[in-house]
Amino acid sequence: MKAHKGLAIALLVVGLIAGCSKEAAKPANAPAQAVPQPAAKEKEGTIPVGPGPQSSYTAAAQPAPGSCHYRKTAAGEPLPDPACTPGATNPKVTAANLAETICKSGYTATIRPSSSVTNTEKAANIKSYDYTGDPHDAEYDHLISLEIGGDPNDPRNIWVEPPSPGHQAGAGPNNPKDGVENKLHTLICSGKVALVDAQVAIATDWTTALAKVGFPNG
Repeated sequence: MKAHKGLAIALLVVGLIAGCSKEAAKPANAPAQAVPQPAAKEKEGTIPVGPGPQSSYTAAAQPAPGSCHYRKTAAGEPLPDPACTPGATNPKVTAANLAETICKSGYTATIRPSSSVTNTEKAANIKSYDYTGDPHDAEYDHLISLEIGGDPNDPRNIWVEPPSPGHQAGAGPNNPKDGVENKLHTLICSGKVALVDAQVAIATDWTTALAKVGFPNG
């Protein structure tokens, strides 16, 4: 009798172990589960994040008069003071929602501050940079443009940009940077250049931005 009991218990244990093994095993055709992705690592050259689009804008305070200093490239193209204008990104624009934001036609018009706000800011920023030229020849320009995810009204992202060399005084803004911005926008929306790479490149030096992202000819 004891021998039969011992055999029965042994068979029960084996059955339980086999059952557990079957439950733990995955069917051969089970779909693979997504692996959680690690958070993006902050890399050198990362720029500030601005407050993003607002339902209404008020004129933002500008750096103190005379506290900002223009730089120039070897070719004489103007660059902003990185201490005053390092650039700032729009937190509502991410690599995951480009189709609904900057790559959607008309998006930038929905987030752009009105001229009544930017004209006030421009007058103050002229003093920040000690700009002495004709105000009509200088563009109050987003360092990281709205079309590549720049913040709409963060003072760290907008500067009074002087005209480029060879500009005729009184002829209005002359800004070849606009062409660089348009090409970067196209590269981002075609999936050829990462959003953050384009933003860092133009914030560092707009004249070398296309070359830095690997498309010197756009």
